Amino acid sequence: MTENKAQQFDFRGIVIVVGNYGSGKTEVSVNLAINRRRAGAAVKIADLDLVNPYFRTREVRGVLTRLGIDVILPPEKYLNADLPLLIPEISGVLRQPGELTLLDVGGDDAGATVLASLADSLKGQRIEMFQVINPFRPFTDSIDGCEKIRTEIERASRLTVTGIIGNAHLMNETTVDDVYKGYEFVSELAVRTGLPLKFMAVAVKLLPVIDTGKFSCPVLPIERQLVPPWEKPDRV
Repeated sequence: MTENKAQQFDFRGIVIVVGNYGSGKTEVSVNLAINRRRAGAAVKIADLDLVNPYFRTREVRGVLTRLGIDVILPPEKYLNADLPLLIPEISGVLRQPGELTLLDVGGDDAGATVLASLADSLKGQRIEMFQVINPFRPFTDSIDGCEKIRTEIERASRLTVTGIIGNAHLMNETTVDDVYKGYEFVSELAVRTGLPLKFMAVAVKLLPVIDTGKFSCPVLPIERQLVPPWEKPDRV
């Protein structure tokens, strides 16, 4: 990866990560937080996934906290509740986001609705909103499908998507060719929409055999943390 590509990871202010169900947005959010913390940035991450009871940022709060990442969650007694719950700390963090604050938002437009309720706290802040795309998932396996999801999220959140994140994977069955095909897909999507392709997310186990020189964007190594109970997460 060139120095120029690496510098493109230097996100600041509030970065909102959205996507449809199964896009891998939470895994991307968690790994982006870890990446920036390792680079020396002061990082906060807020779990705003209020609609999906599985694979949420709160499941790996121990890992993130040990790395010095500030994790903003609902109160302990509500952590496993499937409730449309917001906490005052969220508004406070948004008003003073520090160097980098990541918002992991629930899937599709239903999850993005929570952002509209935070409009006052977001006003006047430096905001980026990135849409995670996995072209191997239903509804985002076509350019038109991706644009439809984006439009629905923007309408629900009252915010605008400012960039694309490629996350082409088939879980443990992902091959090098899958990653290359995914890159071609999101590159075409970027051209069609005029939105920048911010980076490709690639599993660490595939990186030794991936030619990153084929990519015009940075690559975020993904150390899987959100796994089913019968699998072990990657060591961080």
